[in-house]
Amino acid sequence: MLSENPVIVAFGANLSFGDVSVRNRLQMATDDLAAEGLGVLRHSRYYATPCFPAGAGPDYVNAAAVLSADGMSAEAVLSALHRIEARHGRARQSRWAGRSLDIDLIAMGSTVLPDAETHRQWRELAAADQARLAPDQLILPHPRLQDRAFVLVPLAEVAPDWRHPLLHRSVVEMLADLPPEAVDEVKPLVKAA
Repeated sequence: MLSENPVIVAFGANLSFGDVSVRNRLQMATDDLAAEGLGVLRHSRYYATPCFPAGAGPDYVNAAAVLSADGMSAEAVLSALHRIEARHGRARQSRWAGRSLDIDLIAMGSTVLPDAETHRQWRELAAADQARLAPDQLILPHPRLQDRAFVLVPLAEVAPDWRHPLLHRSVVEMLADLPPEAVDEVKPLVKAA
């Protein structure tokens, strides 16, 4: 059973930074959450995922987690995640570029930011515009989480019953809506780093 207002995040990385493997960097970033006042309540396995968009770089390692944030606002949580990304070499040079670390704030319970209409506009943005436009404000829940197997597969391990406050679908239901071939591309990694 999830808390009433779970903080849900997705992790991803596909580029080297220093001599730390991508998977170990994701574990280090998870460990860094405590220093930012964020507790890990649940953490998924790690998954190998084809690079998105296809051909843009090496494949990714992805995971998801449910965090406690003890009264932090969504903006404060996002700032904490950005500080962790920066410590692990994240440079925001271009949209959908490869990255040494990406921690997306997927949702905070049933919070909708900034409002339902703005969320709908970003959720329904044409694919070509998604690749070139980025919002200048926090959009929650993440406007494309329902479209991405690399988010939903690990999320189904840690928050299967979380319901999207605007789509009124659980993680498991959104995952079932995806094409089976997209889901099959997200493969659990073996235990060895």
